[in-house]
Amino acid sequence: MNVADKFVEILEEENVENVFGIPGDQIMPLYKALSTSGINHVLTRHEQAAAHAADGYCRSTQKIGVCIATASPGALNFTMALACAYKDNVPILVLTGDNDLRYRNSEYFQSTPQQEIFKNITQESYHPLNGTEAVYCLRASLFALKNNPKGPIHINLSKDVLLSEDFDDFDLCYLCEDDLSNISKAQELIDGASKPMFILGAGAISQKENIKEIAEKYNIPVTTTFNGKGIISEFDDINLGLIGIRSTPRAKYAFKNSDCIIALGMRASERTLPAMPENMIHVNINKDVLIGNCPIHGKVEDFLLNVRFSEVNWLDEILKIDNSVEVEGIGDDLKPQSAINEILTRFNDSIIAEDAGSHTTWTLLLKRSTKPGQLLFSGGLAPMGYGIPSAIGAGIASGEKIIVITGDGGFQMNIQELATLKENNLDVIVFILNNSELGIIRQWEETFYDMEPYQVKLKNPDFVKLAASYGIDAVRVDNLSDLRLLLEKNLTGPLVVEVVVESENIPLPDDD
Repeated sequence: MNVADKFVEILEEENVENVFGIPGDQIMPLYKALSTSGINHVLTRHEQAAAHAADGYCRSTQKIGVCIATASPGALNFTMALACAYKDNVPILVLTGDNDLRYRNSEYFQSTPQQEIFKNITQESYHPLNGTEAVYCLRASLFALKNNPKGPIHINLSKDVLLSEDFDDFDLCYLCEDDLSNISKAQELIDGASKPMFILGAGAISQKENIKEIAEKYNIPVTTTFNGKGIISEFDDINLGLIGIRSTPRAKYAFKNSDCIIALGMRASERTLPAMPENMIHVNINKDVLIGNCPIHGKVEDFLLNVRFSEVNWLDEILKIDNSVEVEGIGDDLKPQSAINEILTRFNDSIIAEDAGSHTTWTLLLKRSTKPGQLLFSGGLAPMGYGIPSAIGAGIASGEKIIVITGDGGFQMNIQELATLKENNLDVIVFILNNSELGIIRQWEETFYDMEPYQVKLKNPDFVKLAASYGIDAVRVDNLSDLRLLLEKNLTGPLVVEVVVESENIPLPDDD
Protein backbone atom coordinates (compact mmCIF):
# COMPACT_ATOMS: atom_id res chain seq x y z
CA MET A 1 0.00 0.00 0.00
CA ASN A 2 1.30 3.46 -0.86
CA VAL A 3 0.27 6.86 0.48
CA ALA A 4 -2.29 7.37 -2.30
CA ASP A 5 -3.99 4.07 -1.38
CA LYS A 6 -3.95 5.11 2.28
CA PHE A 7 -5.54 8.45 1.47
CA VAL A 8 -8.44 6.77 -0.29
CA GLU A 9 -8.79 4.25 2.55
CA ILE A 10 -9.04 7.09 5.08
CA LEU A 11 -11.57 8.98 2.94
CA GLU A 12 -13.70 5.84 2.79
CA GLU A 13 -13.40 5.44 6.59
CA GLU A 14 -14.68 9.00 6.92
CA ASN A 15 -17.69 8.14 4.73
CA VAL A 16 -16.67 10.45 1.89
CA GLU A 17 -19.01 9.41 -0.92
CA ASN A 18 -18.30 11.95 -3.67
CA VAL A 19 -15.30 13.94 -4.87
CA PHE A 20 -14.98 16.46 -7.71
CA GLY A 21 -12.00 17.00 -9.93
CA ILE A 22 -9.90 16.47 -13.06
CA PRO A 23 -6.98 14.01 -13.28
CA GLY A 24 -3.46 14.90 -14.36
CA ASP A 25 0.10 13.65 -14.27
CA GLN A 26 1.22 14.60 -10.76
CA ILE A 27 -2.00 13.52 -9.02
CA MET A 28 -2.31 10.28 -11.01
CA PRO A 29 -1.36 7.94 -8.10
CA LEU A 30 -4.38 9.21 -6.17
CA TYR A 31 -6.62 8.65 -9.19
CA LYS A 32 -5.34 5.09 -9.54
CA ALA A 33 -6.38 4.46 -5.94
CA LEU A 34 -9.76 6.13 -6.49
CA SER A 35 -10.44 4.01 -9.58
CA THR A 36 -10.85 0.84 -7.50
CA SER A 37 -12.62 2.48 -4.55
CA GLY A 38 -16.27 2.95 -3.68
CA ILE A 39 -15.95 6.73 -3.88
CA ASN A 40 -17.83 8.40 -6.73
CA HIS A 41 -15.65 10.78 -8.72
CA VAL A 42 -17.43 13.55 -10.63
CA LEU A 43 -15.40 14.69 -13.63
CA THR A 44 -15.90 18.41 -14.16
CA ARG A 45 -14.61 20.30 -17.21
CA HIS A 46 -12.71 22.95 -15.28
CA GLU A 47 -11.02 22.91 -11.89
CA GLN A 48 -12.79 26.07 -10.74
CA ALA A 49 -16.06 24.25 -11.29
CA ALA A 50 -14.81 21.24 -9.30
CA ALA A 51 -14.13 23.43 -6.27
CA HIS A 52 -17.46 25.29 -6.64
CA ALA A 53 -19.19 21.90 -6.87
CA ALA A 54 -17.50 20.74 -3.65
CA ASP A 55 -18.64 24.04 -2.10
CA GLY A 56 -22.26 23.53 -3.20
CA TYR A 57 -22.13 19.91 -2.03
CA CYS A 58 -21.02 21.06 1.42
CA ARG A 59 -23.46 23.96 1.78
CA SER A 60 -26.44 21.85 0.78
CA THR A 61 -25.61 18.88 3.03
CA GLN A 62 -23.24 20.16 5.76
CA LYS A 63 -20.93 17.30 4.72
CA ILE A 64 -17.29 17.85 3.79
CA GLY A 65 -16.78 18.62 0.11
CA VAL A 66 -13.65 17.29 -1.61
CA CYS A 67 -11.99 18.59 -4.78
CA ILE A 68 -8.89 17.29 -6.55
CA ALA A 69 -6.55 18.75 -9.17
CA THR A 70 -3.13 18.08 -10.57
CA ALA A 71 -0.12 20.43 -10.36
CA SER A 72 0.09 24.11 -11.27
CA PRO A 73 -2.18 24.47 -14.35
CA GLY A 74 -4.88 22.46 -12.59
CA ALA A 75 -4.26 23.58 -9.02
CA LEU A 76 -4.15 27.29 -9.82
CA ASN A 77 -7.57 27.05 -11.47
CA PHE A 78 -8.89 26.35 -7.95
CA THR A 79 -7.97 29.78 -6.62
CA MET A 80 -11.17 31.69 -7.46
CA ALA A 81 -13.41 29.01 -6.00
CA LEU A 82 -11.26 28.50 -2.90
CA ALA A 83 -11.27 32.23 -2.19
CA CYS A 84 -15.07 32.05 -2.48
CA ALA A 85 -15.28 29.17 0.02
CA TYR A 86 -12.73 30.84 2.31
CA LYS A 87 -14.71 34.07 2.48
CA ASP A 88 -17.86 32.13 3.36
CA ASN A 89 -16.19 29.65 5.76
CA VAL A 90 -17.14 26.57 3.73
CA PRO A 91 -15.21 23.47 4.93
CA ILE A 92 -13.86 21.65 1.88
CA LEU A 93 -10.82 19.39 1.51
CA VAL A 94 -8.54 20.47 -1.33
CA LEU A 95 -6.04 17.95 -2.71
CA THR A 96 -3.52 19.01 -5.33
CA GLY A 97 -0.71 17.11 -7.01
CA ASP A 98 2.81 18.43 -7.43
CA ASN A 99 6.15 17.45 -8.93
CA ASP A 100 8.57 15.29 -6.95
CA LEU A 101 10.07 16.94 -3.88
CA ARG A 102 13.49 17.34 -5.50
CA TYR A 103 11.93 19.82 -7.94
CA ARG A 104 10.19 21.83 -5.21
CA ASN A 105 10.53 25.61 -5.67
CA SER A 106 12.51 25.15 -8.89
CA GLU A 107 12.11 26.19 -12.50
CA TYR A 108 11.04 22.64 -13.35
CA PHE A 109 8.12 22.16 -15.77
CA GLN A 110 4.76 22.90 -14.10
CA SER A 111 6.32 23.85 -10.76
CA THR A 112 4.99 26.82 -8.81
CA PRO A 113 4.94 27.52 -5.04
CA GLN A 114 1.42 26.12 -4.63
CA GLN A 115 1.47 26.05 -0.84
CA GLU A 116 2.48 29.71 -0.71
CA ILE A 117 -0.22 30.68 -3.18
CA PHE A 118 -2.97 28.77 -1.38
CA LYS A 119 -2.14 29.79 2.19
CA ASN A 120 -3.95 33.11 1.82
CA ILE A 121 -7.24 31.54 0.65
CA THR A 122 -7.39 28.48 2.90
CA GLN A 123 -7.43 27.92 6.65
CA GLU A 124 -4.36 25.70 6.32
CA SER A 125 -2.10 24.81 3.41
CA TYR A 126 0.19 21.81 3.89
CA HIS A 127 3.01 20.39 1.77
CA PRO A 128 4.07 17.16 3.52
CA LEU A 129 7.66 16.07 2.96
CA ASN A 130 7.14 12.33 3.48
CA GLY A 131 4.46 9.67 3.74
CA THR A 132 3.95 9.93 7.49
CA GLU A 133 3.50 13.70 7.30
CA ALA A 134 1.02 13.27 4.46
CA VAL A 135 -1.16 10.81 6.37
CA TYR A 136 -0.98 13.00 9.47
CA CYS A 137 -2.01 16.08 7.44
CA LEU A 138 -5.04 14.23 6.04
CA ARG A 139 -6.23 13.00 9.42
CA ALA A 140 -5.67 16.43 11.02
CA SER A 141 -7.46 18.15 8.14
CA LEU A 142 -10.51 15.89 8.28
CA PHE A 143 -10.77 16.36 12.03
CA ALA A 144 -10.56 20.14 11.70
CA LEU A 145 -13.08 20.26 8.86
CA LYS A 146 -15.63 18.31 10.92
CA ASN A 147 -15.01 19.83 14.34
CA ASN A 148 -13.65 23.30 13.63
CA PRO A 149 -15.07 24.15 10.20
CA LYS A 150 -13.61 27.54 9.38
CA GLY A 151 -13.04 27.02 5.67
CA PRO A 152 -11.03 25.08 3.06
CA ILE A 153 -7.93 23.09 4.00
CA HIS A 154 -5.35 22.34 1.32
CA ILE A 155 -2.86 19.47 1.09
CA ASN A 156 -0.28 19.71 -1.69
CA LEU A 157 0.99 16.23 -2.57
CA SER A 158 4.22 15.65 -4.41
CA LYS A 159 4.01 12.62 -6.69
CA ASP A 160 6.89 10.82 -4.99
CA VAL A 161 5.16 11.25 -1.62
CA LEU A 162 1.94 9.77 -3.02
CA LEU A 163 3.88 6.78 -4.34
CA SER A 164 5.83 6.23 -1.14
CA GLU A 165 5.17 3.01 0.76
CA ASP A 166 7.13 4.26 3.76
CA PHE A 167 4.69 5.83 6.19
CA ASP A 168 3.23 5.45 9.67
CA ASP A 169 -0.38 5.92 10.66
CA PHE A 170 -1.46 6.36 14.23
CA ASP A 171 -4.39 7.56 16.31
CA LEU A 172 -4.21 11.25 16.98
CA CYS A 173 -5.63 13.09 19.96
CA TYR A 174 -6.95 16.53 19.19
CA LEU A 175 -8.17 19.29 21.41
CA CYS A 176 -10.23 22.10 19.93
CA GLU A 177 -9.00 25.34 21.43
CA ASP A 178 -11.63 27.60 22.90
CA ASP A 179 -12.01 30.40 25.41
CA LEU A 180 -15.28 30.49 27.30
CA SER A 181 -13.96 32.90 29.94
CA ASN A 182 -16.52 35.54 28.94
CA ILE A 183 -19.50 33.26 29.64
CA SER A 184 -20.21 34.95 32.98
CA LYS A 185 -20.14 38.37 31.30
CA ALA A 186 -22.46 37.08 28.59
CA GLN A 187 -24.84 35.76 31.25
CA GLU A 188 -24.92 39.19 32.91
CA LEU A 189 -25.79 40.81 29.59
CA ILE A 190 -28.57 38.26 28.96
CA ASP A 191 -29.94 38.58 32.51
CA GLY A 192 -30.06 42.36 32.24
CA ALA A 193 -31.73 42.44 28.85
CA SER A 194 -35.40 43.05 28.20
CA LYS A 195 -34.98 43.13 24.43
CA PRO A 196 -32.49 40.43 23.39
CA MET A 197 -32.20 39.10 19.85
CA PHE A 198 -30.25 36.44 17.96
CA ILE A 199 -28.23 36.95 14.79
CA LEU A 200 -27.54 33.56 13.24
CA GLY A 201 -24.79 32.77 10.75
CA ALA A 202 -23.84 29.54 9.00
CA GLY A 203 -21.93 28.43 12.11
CA ALA A 204 -25.24 28.07 13.94
CA ILE A 205 -26.76 25.60 11.47
CA SER A 206 -25.80 22.53 13.52
CA GLN A 207 -27.78 23.91 16.47
CA LYS A 208 -30.88 24.91 14.52
CA GLU A 209 -33.29 22.75 16.54
CA ASN A 210 -31.87 23.89 19.86
CA ILE A 211 -31.96 27.56 18.84
CA LYS A 212 -35.53 27.27 17.55
CA GLU A 213 -36.63 25.75 20.87
CA ILE A 214 -34.95 28.52 22.88
CA ALA A 215 -36.26 31.31 20.64
CA GLU A 216 -39.85 30.08 20.73
CA LYS A 217 -39.85 29.21 24.43
CA TYR A 218 -38.53 32.60 25.52
CA ASN A 219 -39.94 34.77 22.68
CA ILE A 220 -36.49 35.89 21.57
CA PRO A 221 -36.57 37.18 17.98
CA VAL A 222 -34.14 35.82 15.40
CA THR A 223 -32.45 37.38 12.40
CA THR A 224 -29.99 35.73 10.03
CA THR A 225 -27.09 36.59 7.78
CA PHE A 226 -27.18 35.60 4.11
CA ASN A 227 -25.58 32.23 4.86
CA GLY A 228 -27.83 31.62 7.86
CA LYS A 229 -31.06 31.85 5.87
CA GLY A 230 -33.45 29.04 6.73
CA ILE A 231 -31.95 28.04 10.10
CA ILE A 232 -35.45 28.88 11.26
CA SER A 233 -38.08 29.01 8.53
CA GLU A 234 -38.55 32.50 7.15
CA PHE A 235 -42.29 31.86 7.26
CA ASP A 236 -42.07 31.63 11.08
CA ASP A 237 -42.89 34.89 12.93
CA ILE A 238 -39.95 34.38 15.31
CA ASN A 239 -37.61 34.83 12.32
CA LEU A 240 -37.55 38.51 11.41
CA GLY A 241 -35.54 37.88 8.23
CA LEU A 242 -32.19 39.11 6.94
CA ILE A 243 -29.96 41.50 8.87
CA GLY A 244 -27.33 43.70 7.29
CA ILE A 245 -27.22 45.35 3.90
CA ARG A 246 -30.61 43.85 2.96
CA SER A 247 -32.28 44.07 6.37
CA THR A 248 -36.01 43.50 6.52
CA PRO A 249 -38.03 46.20 8.31
CA ARG A 250 -38.48 44.01 11.41
CA ALA A 251 -34.82 43.01 11.56
CA LYS A 252 -33.77 46.65 11.18
CA TYR A 253 -36.10 47.74 14.00
CA ALA A 254 -34.97 44.95 16.30
CA PHE A 255 -31.29 45.71 15.74
CA LYS A 256 -31.78 49.39 16.54
CA ASN A 257 -33.77 48.71 19.72
CA SER A 258 -32.21 45.56 21.14
CA ASP A 259 -30.27 45.82 24.41
CA CYS A 260 -28.46 42.49 23.94
CA ILE A 261 -27.47 41.11 20.56
CA ILE A 262 -26.40 37.46 20.60
CA ALA A 263 -24.49 36.71 17.39
CA LEU A 264 -23.95 32.98 16.87
CA GLY A 265 -21.64 31.54 14.22
CA MET A 266 -21.58 34.64 12.06
CA ARG A 267 -18.71 36.51 10.44
CA ALA A 268 -19.33 40.22 10.84
CA SER A 269 -18.87 42.45 7.82
CA GLU A 270 -20.40 45.57 6.32
CA ARG A 271 -22.87 43.26 4.57
CA THR A 272 -24.05 41.42 7.68
CA LEU A 273 -23.88 43.93 10.53
CA PRO A 274 -25.42 47.40 10.16
CA ALA A 275 -23.29 48.91 12.97
CA MET A 276 -21.16 47.92 15.97
CA PRO A 277 -23.57 47.40 18.89
CA GLU A 278 -22.40 48.04 22.46
CA ASN A 279 -23.98 45.03 24.13
CA MET A 280 -23.06 42.26 21.71
CA ILE A 281 -22.16 38.68 22.53
CA HIS A 282 -20.25 37.18 19.61
CA VAL A 283 -19.71 33.41 19.54
CA ASN A 284 -17.52 31.83 16.86
CA ILE A 285 -15.05 28.96 16.61
CA ASN A 286 -12.79 31.24 14.58
CA LYS A 287 -11.19 33.66 17.02
CA ASP A 288 -9.88 35.80 14.18
CA VAL A 289 -13.37 37.07 13.30
CA LEU A 290 -14.62 37.85 16.82
CA ILE A 291 -15.69 41.43 17.48
CA GLY A 292 -17.47 43.39 20.22
CA ASN A 293 -16.95 43.69 23.95
CA CYS A 294 -18.03 40.15 24.78
CA PRO A 295 -16.26 37.76 22.39
CA ILE A 296 -16.52 34.01 23.04
CA HIS A 297 -14.15 31.73 21.17
CA GLY A 298 -15.90 28.37 21.02
CA LYS A 299 -18.69 26.31 19.55
CA VAL A 300 -22.26 27.58 19.48
CA GLU A 301 -23.30 24.31 21.11
CA ASP A 302 -20.99 24.86 24.09
CA PHE A 303 -22.19 28.43 24.51
CA LEU A 304 -25.84 27.38 24.58
CA LEU A 305 -25.09 24.68 27.14
CA ASN A 306 -23.50 27.22 29.49
CA VAL A 307 -26.03 30.07 29.50
CA ARG A 308 -29.59 30.50 30.74
CA PHE A 309 -32.39 32.44 29.10
CA SER A 310 -35.63 33.85 30.49
CA GLU A 311 -38.83 34.91 28.78
CA VAL A 312 -39.02 38.40 27.30
CA ASN A 313 -41.97 40.30 25.94
CA TRP A 314 -41.01 42.45 23.01
CA LEU A 315 -41.76 40.17 20.06
CA ASP A 316 -45.34 41.49 19.78
CA GLU A 317 -43.92 45.01 19.54
CA ILE A 318 -41.76 43.95 16.58
CA LEU A 319 -44.53 41.99 14.85
CA LYS A 320 -46.64 45.14 14.54
CA ILE A 321 -44.19 46.30 11.88
CA ASP A 322 -45.06 45.43 8.29
CA ASN A 323 -42.24 43.13 7.19
CA SER A 324 -43.12 42.98 3.53
CA VAL A 325 -40.36 44.05 1.17
CA GLU A 326 -41.63 46.16 -1.71
CA VAL A 327 -40.20 45.01 -5.03
CA GLU A 328 -41.27 47.31 -7.83
CA GLY A 329 -41.97 45.87 -11.25
CA ILE A 330 -43.47 42.55 -10.14
CA GLY A 331 -45.96 41.67 -12.86
CA ASP A 332 -44.31 43.79 -15.55
CA ASP A 333 -43.82 41.65 -18.61
CA LEU A 334 -40.07 41.64 -19.17
CA LYS A 335 -38.72 42.66 -15.77
CA PRO A 336 -36.11 40.26 -14.32
CA GLN A 337 -37.74 40.51 -10.89
CA SER A 338 -41.03 39.36 -12.41
CA ALA A 339 -39.39 36.29 -13.91
CA ILE A 340 -37.54 35.48 -10.68
CA ASN A 341 -40.73 35.85 -8.64
CA GLU A 342 -42.51 33.35 -10.89
CA ILE A 343 -39.57 30.89 -10.72
CA LEU A 344 -39.35 31.10 -6.92
CA THR A 345 -43.11 30.73 -6.51
CA ARG A 346 -43.03 27.56 -8.60
CA PHE A 347 -39.93 26.06 -6.97
CA ASN A 348 -40.08 27.50 -3.45
CA ASP A 349 -39.10 24.22 -1.74
CA SER A 350 -36.24 23.43 -4.11
CA ILE A 351 -32.59 24.32 -3.60
CA ILE A 352 -31.83 27.53 -5.49
CA ALA A 353 -28.27 28.01 -6.75
CA GLU A 354 -27.51 31.65 -7.47
CA ASP A 355 -24.77 33.13 -9.56
CA ALA A 356 -23.41 36.66 -9.13
CA GLY A 357 -25.18 39.61 -10.70
CA SER A 358 -28.20 41.84 -10.35
CA HIS A 359 -30.48 38.80 -10.27
CA THR A 360 -28.90 37.84 -6.93
CA THR A 361 -30.42 40.90 -5.29
CA TRP A 362 -33.89 40.15 -6.62
CA THR A 363 -33.59 36.54 -5.44
CA LEU A 364 -32.45 37.56 -1.96
CA LEU A 365 -35.36 39.98 -1.68
CA LEU A 366 -37.94 37.46 -2.87
CA LYS A 367 -36.72 34.06 -1.65
CA ARG A 368 -37.96 32.82 1.74
CA SER A 369 -36.05 29.77 2.90
CA THR A 370 -37.59 27.03 5.00
CA LYS A 371 -34.36 25.19 5.83
CA PRO A 372 -30.60 25.80 5.73
CA GLY A 373 -28.73 25.30 2.49
CA GLN A 374 -31.80 26.09 0.40
CA LEU A 375 -30.18 29.13 -1.20
CA LEU A 376 -26.65 28.59 -2.49
CA PHE A 377 -24.66 31.69 -3.36
CA SER A 378 -21.39 33.34 -2.48
CA GLY A 379 -22.02 36.21 -0.10
CA GLY A 380 -18.41 37.13 0.55
CA LEU A 381 -16.61 37.00 -2.80
CA ALA A 382 -19.50 36.74 -5.28
CA PRO A 383 -17.70 35.33 -8.34
CA MET A 384 -19.57 34.97 -11.59
CA GLY A 385 -19.76 31.34 -12.62
CA TYR A 386 -20.71 29.92 -9.20
CA GLY A 387 -24.28 28.88 -10.06
CA ILE A 388 -24.03 25.82 -12.31
CA PRO A 389 -21.09 24.12 -10.54
CA SER A 390 -22.63 24.58 -7.09
CA ALA A 391 -25.88 23.13 -8.44
CA ILE A 392 -23.92 20.12 -9.68
CA GLY A 393 -22.55 19.57 -6.19
CA ALA A 394 -25.99 19.92 -4.60
CA GLY A 395 -27.54 17.66 -7.25
CA ILE A 396 -24.93 14.94 -6.73
CA ALA A 397 -25.52 15.17 -2.99
CA SER A 398 -29.30 15.02 -2.97
CA GLY A 399 -30.49 13.60 -6.29
CA GLU A 400 -33.27 16.18 -6.05
CA LYS A 401 -34.32 19.01 -8.35
CA ILE A 402 -31.97 22.00 -8.22
CA ILE A 403 -32.79 25.39 -9.73
CA VAL A 404 -30.07 27.70 -11.06
CA ILE A 405 -30.78 31.40 -11.52
CA THR A 406 -28.04 33.08 -13.51
CA GLY A 407 -27.45 35.90 -15.93
CA ASP A 408 -26.16 35.69 -19.47
CA GLY A 409 -22.76 36.91 -18.27
CA GLY A 410 -22.39 34.54 -15.33
CA PHE A 411 -23.73 31.59 -17.33
CA GLN A 412 -20.84 31.87 -19.77
CA MET A 413 -18.18 31.86 -17.03
CA ASN A 414 -18.54 28.09 -16.50
CA ILE A 415 -20.65 27.19 -19.51
CA GLN A 416 -18.58 24.04 -20.13
CA GLU A 417 -20.21 22.43 -17.08
CA LEU A 418 -23.31 21.76 -19.15
CA ALA A 419 -21.34 18.67 -20.16
CA THR A 420 -21.08 17.62 -16.51
CA LEU A 421 -24.82 18.17 -16.04
CA LYS A 422 -25.58 15.99 -19.04
CA GLU A 423 -23.08 13.27 -18.20
CA ASN A 424 -24.52 12.87 -14.69
CA ASN A 425 -28.12 13.35 -15.86
CA LEU A 426 -28.85 15.71 -12.99
CA ASP A 427 -32.29 17.16 -12.40
CA VAL A 428 -30.97 20.72 -12.69
CA ILE A 429 -32.94 23.47 -14.41
CA VAL A 430 -30.86 26.48 -15.46
CA PHE A 431 -32.78 29.74 -15.89
CA ILE A 432 -30.70 32.29 -17.83
CA LEU A 433 -31.97 35.84 -17.41
CA ASN A 434 -30.72 37.30 -20.67
CA ASN A 435 -30.53 41.08 -20.89
CA SER A 436 -27.45 41.02 -23.17
CA GLU A 437 -25.39 43.03 -20.72
CA LEU A 438 -23.44 43.00 -17.49
CA GLY A 439 -26.33 44.72 -15.78
CA ILE A 440 -25.00 45.58 -12.36
CA ILE A 441 -21.78 46.99 -13.83
CA ARG A 442 -23.81 49.13 -16.23
CA GLN A 443 -25.84 50.42 -13.26
CA TRP A 444 -22.68 51.23 -11.28
CA GLU A 445 -21.20 53.10 -14.24
CA GLU A 446 -24.31 55.24 -14.63
CA THR A 447 -25.08 55.73 -10.94
CA PHE A 448 -21.71 56.19 -9.29
CA TYR A 449 -19.40 57.26 -12.11
CA ASP A 450 -21.75 59.41 -14.20
CA MET A 451 -20.68 57.69 -17.40
CA GLU A 452 -22.28 56.10 -20.38
CA PRO A 453 -22.36 52.28 -20.43
CA TYR A 454 -18.90 51.05 -21.37
CA GLN A 455 -17.80 47.47 -22.16
CA VAL A 456 -20.93 45.95 -20.68
CA LYS A 457 -22.95 45.02 -23.77
CA LEU A 458 -22.80 41.31 -24.60
CA LYS A 459 -23.23 39.76 -28.03
CA ASN A 460 -24.45 36.37 -26.90
CA PRO A 461 -24.66 33.07 -28.71
CA ASP A 462 -27.94 31.28 -29.26
CA PHE A 463 -28.26 29.70 -25.82
CA VAL A 464 -30.93 27.23 -26.94
CA LYS A 465 -28.74 25.88 -29.74
CA LEU A 466 -25.72 25.91 -27.46
CA ALA A 467 -27.49 23.78 -24.86
CA ALA A 468 -28.68 21.45 -27.60
CA SER A 469 -25.08 20.94 -28.70
CA TYR A 470 -24.45 19.43 -25.26
CA GLY A 471 -27.49 17.20 -25.68
CA ILE A 472 -29.55 19.24 -23.22
CA ASP A 473 -33.15 20.28 -23.84
CA ALA A 474 -33.62 24.04 -23.97
CA VAL A 475 -36.37 26.58 -24.52
CA ARG A 476 -36.58 30.36 -24.87
CA VAL A 477 -39.38 32.57 -23.50
CA ASP A 478 -39.64 36.32 -23.97
CA ASN A 479 -42.77 37.26 -22.03
CA LEU A 480 -44.30 36.58 -18.63
CA SER A 481 -47.31 34.69 -19.96
CA ASP A 482 -45.17 32.12 -21.75
CA LEU A 483 -42.95 31.73 -18.70
CA ARG A 484 -46.01 31.04 -16.55
CA LEU A 485 -47.27 28.46 -19.03
CA LEU A 486 -43.88 26.78 -19.05
CA LEU A 487 -43.69 26.68 -15.25
CA GLU A 488 -47.06 24.93 -15.09
CA LYS A 489 -45.46 21.91 -16.74
CA ASN A 490 -43.68 19.08 -14.96
CA LEU A 491 -40.17 20.28 -15.79
CA THR A 492 -37.21 17.97 -15.29
CA GLY A 493 -33.54 18.51 -15.91
CA PRO A 494 -31.08 18.76 -17.32
CA LEU A 495 -32.90 21.70 -18.86
CA VAL A 496 -31.89 25.22 -19.91
CA VAL A 497 -34.51 27.97 -19.99
CA GLU A 498 -33.49 31.27 -21.56
CA VAL A 499 -35.69 34.07 -20.26
CA VAL A 500 -35.29 37.25 -22.30
CA VAL A 501 -35.60 40.23 -19.95
CA GLU A 502 -35.07 43.95 -20.25
CA SER A 503 -32.40 46.04 -18.55
CA GLU A 504 -33.33 46.92 -14.99
CA ASN A 505 -31.62 48.60 -12.04
CA ILE A 506 -31.54 46.83 -8.69
CA PRO A 507 -32.81 48.78 -5.65
CA LEU A 508 -29.95 50.21 -3.61
CA PRO A 509 -29.97 49.43 0.13
CA ASP A 510 -30.90 52.13 2.61
CA ASP A 511 -28.07 53.87 4.42
CA ASP A 512 -29.77 53.85 7.84
